[in-house]
Amino acid sequence: MSEMKPDSENTEERLSEEISTEETLKNTEEAVEDTAENREEDTKENTEEDLTEKDQTGDTEEKKPEEEELPPADSEDEDFFYDDNKAYEERKAARMERRNRQKRRRRNFRIAAGVVVAAAAAIGIGVGFYGDELQVLVQEQQAKISQMIEDRKAAQAEKEKEAQQASAEAEAENGKDTESADNTKNTDSAENTENKENTSGSDISSDGEVLSAEDKAVYKKAKRYAQQYDYDTAIAVLKKSPTYKTSKKFQKAVKVYQKKKDSCVVWAPEQVTHVFYHTLIKDTSKAFDGDYKSGDYDQVMTTIDEFNQITQSMYDKGYVMVSIYDMATADENGNMNMGEILLPPGKVPFVLSQDDVCYYHYMDGDGFASKLVADEEGKVRNEYVEDDGSISTGDYDMVPLIDRFVEEHPDFSYRGAKGIVALTGYNGILGYRTDSSYETRPDDLDADKVKWLDEHPDFDLNTERENAARVAQAMKDEGWLFASHTWGHQNVSQVSLERLQADTQKFKENVDPLIGGTDIIIFAFGADLTGAEDYSGEKFEYLKSQGYNYYCNVDSSQYFVQIRSNYFRQGRRNLDGYRMYYNPELLTDLFDAQSVFDSSRPVPVPAMG
Repeated sequence: MSEMKPDSENTEERLSEEISTEETLKNTEEAVEDTAENREEDTKENTEEDLTEKDQTGDTEEKKPEEEELPPADSEDEDFFYDDNKAYEERKAARMERRNRQKRRRRNFRIAAGVVVAAAAAIGIGVGFYGDELQVLVQEQQAKISQMIEDRKAAQAEKEKEAQQASAEAEAENGKDTESADNTKNTDSAENTENKENTSGSDISSDGEVLSAEDKAVYKKAKRYAQQYDYDTAIAVLKKSPTYKTSKKFQKAVKVYQKKKDSCVVWAPEQVTHVFYHTLIKDTSKAFDGDYKSGDYDQVMTTIDEFNQITQSMYDKGYVMVSIYDMATADENGNMNMGEILLPPGKVPFVLSQDDVCYYHYMDGDGFASKLVADEEGKVRNEYVEDDGSISTGDYDMVPLIDRFVEEHPDFSYRGAKGIVALTGYNGILGYRTDSSYETRPDDLDADKVKWLDEHPDFDLNTERENAARVAQAMKDEGWLFASHTWGHQNVSQVSLERLQADTQKFKENVDPLIGGTDIIIFAFGADLTGAEDYSGEKFEYLKSQGYNYYCNVDSSQYFVQIRSNYFRQGRRNLDGYRMYYNPELLTDLFDAQSVFDSSRPVPVPAMG
């Protein structure tokens, strides 16, 4: 509506009249529409009700002359079918009410029609007396409507442009050619499309660019780095290729990866949590069979089903595995420097570890895997001894389960990082009997080792060590780290310095050569060298002199990190039966303990101590 001009009273009056006329027309049109709709609804309603009445009353009138006695109802709910008199009176009253309603609506319609005629006359008079003003008014309204249409078209065009840009960026980032609209929206569909490409020859991208098999391999390699947040390496891989200078696809990918890197957030190490497990339970019926070990398993172990649900929950919440070396770095002299973790908004870093990955003798027959192996493709798997003595190979513990999960979800790993595997040495490592005591058989050799040696007369220490070293290397190639858990699973807060020194030497002689050494120590029993205060004392000085720079204890706090000039220290959160049962509220940032808790667990979980 055009603005009223305060310097012309006559114009103001005429515009007021025009406004009133328009409002009258608007109200009249609404009344006519309502009346028409009501008439249509009534006609439909009356037709349906009359047909229903006719059927019902027809049946009743046919039965009246005979005055037959009605059969009894099968139930009280059916009595109304036989209450003909009551039904007739109700239908009659409804019919009368319907007729009265129709009369009222017809009267309203006649009134509305009269108003329309009067309004038309008023318009005619208005055009005669105020034609110029009305013409101006109409022109102004038409101009406003035209402008609104243009604005909407421009907004829609802008949205389409943004959608196309986002689609192009997604294509470059994921390395997938978009052959349909679904491919740009669904990562899995795009991945399937890419997998269908002919990798033995050339391929044509969505923009018509021809990519050779070698170019596609380079592109996929860069994409993998980018999926795991290593944007610098992804960019370097593409720029190093001779194809980069002429490939729009390579150039576009570089721009997208740079944009992704620029959007990343720096995480403070003090805000990185650390979670850990023990060996996972494959068969709960054997682990929780009621013997003297069942209570311990119930406390500190986690089932495969629980582990898989926790992993999925953490992934859904945006958690990403990072290396402890990403948090802080140590130079050749053991001096510590702050690390850097760059992740896109919405992603949350965490460190993962697992204790006692040795598959001890006492666990035989209790529903746990027996060892880790590398298959023909070099992938790490587990062996499991079935009831009949046969060997099954599969993913029965944390290492292969995480490997398979990252294969499907590469963005769960930061720059290829996996977890830390903490090893003792007295029963060997990774399920292989690699300790020298199996060969020397000292007088104090424990009964479990004696029994195992009797059952394996063909035992050869060098063969066991070679097999263990091969699996350890396969794990390292996949991003896994190793840590000392002390050779004899010692409580460092209680043992003497002399015993700690002897134990450390056994680890360095029997374990370090198989894993390539380590500067990480994860203390057994959740113990530590000191309280919350900084490390000091002869035990710390000794361990530091032996090359240990990273120290981990057990702490239920969400975060506990100390980075000092000569060491890195971090607390770890146990994700096991005890914590899920007694302190589920401490785990809500990771998963819902109630929904994850395995129903096969005996409850109550035994208390500690």
